Amino acid sequence: MKNILEVQDVKKYFPVTKSILSFVSPRKKYYKKALDGVSLNIPEGRVSVLVGESGSGKSTLARIILRAIDPDSGSIIFNGSNITNNNGKDLWNYRKHAQMIHQDPYSSLNPLMKVFDIIKEPIDIFYKNYSNEERTNKILAVLDDVNLKPSVEFAEKYPHMLSGGERQRVAIARSLVIEPRLIIADEPVSMLDVSIRAQILQIVKQLSVSRNITVFYITHDLATSRYIGDEISVMYAGKIVESGPIDTVLSNPLHPYTQALLDAISEPKFENIDKQKVIRIKNFDSIPAESGCKFFNRCPYSMEICKKEPELERKETNHDVSCFLYEKN
Repeated sequence: MKNILEVQDVKKYFPVTKSILSFVSPRKKYYKKALDGVSLNIPEGRVSVLVGESGSGKSTLARIILRAIDPDSGSIIFNGSNITNNNGKDLWNYRKHAQMIHQDPYSSLNPLMKVFDIIKEPIDIFYKNYSNEERTNKILAVLDDVNLKPSVEFAEKYPHMLSGGERQRVAIARSLVIEPRLIIADEPVSMLDVSIRAQILQIVKQLSVSRNITVFYITHDLATSRYIGDEISVMYAGKIVESGPIDTVLSNPLHPYTQALLDAISEPKFENIDKQKVIRIKNFDSIPAESGCKFFNRCPYSMEICKKEPELERKETNHDVSCFLYEKN
């Protein structure tokens, strides 16, 4: 299976300017390790999921893939070409093929522009040779694809005239209109009503298949990830701790952090009303360990060997995990 995107040992540290530690050692520099050596592959034409709690580095990785920010080290390989240091025309060409669906449908759309102009903007940037008729036909067609019908009426509306779900469909249409090969969807349904989340995810999934578009879906919600994804990578404190086919990982989680995420999923069943929820995690408020396994302070199975950094290794068929629990004797 061909990989359309390969992330190779990417690191991104942000300096911490003010903290309690800066008063203890004012001359020492402290950093937030947003990404600490992340490597993952995204297969072409599939939906790959990245899951993790808030602050784990998911959105930072998305911004680096889109070249909104530069990594401190590591490489981004798109369709076989290293685009890590691309600038000018090369970067412009890459962004033609990689688009993003943002989390907030209320702030990602210009309130002063009609839907027609919002979707036309990427065409104006990347397809300047299109005639007005070609632009109009393309805009109306993509509105139909995201089920905003009648498309002629929706094209003339302003964002304030739309619901949250309709706004997010406009954002999807805007990302699709230039026919990209990769779409990064960063928590695209987290701010929408539960009743319409499945509809939005179904649109993304269907368009991925019909248009052969690769989707990199970023979320903290394992329930939606199972619904839409083909493969999954689990991130904790800037590290990938487990990855593999989504059904394999979620039915047989190997890493203690993945197990804790699954434990935290609520099951709305009557028999669970008086049942005590048990999440396999300890010292819930403790911060990630500075050295060794990042999950050391919260892991119920931590051992002395965990003070060393475990490698992400193949433990089962197509199933990788970074944990000493599965070391071969």
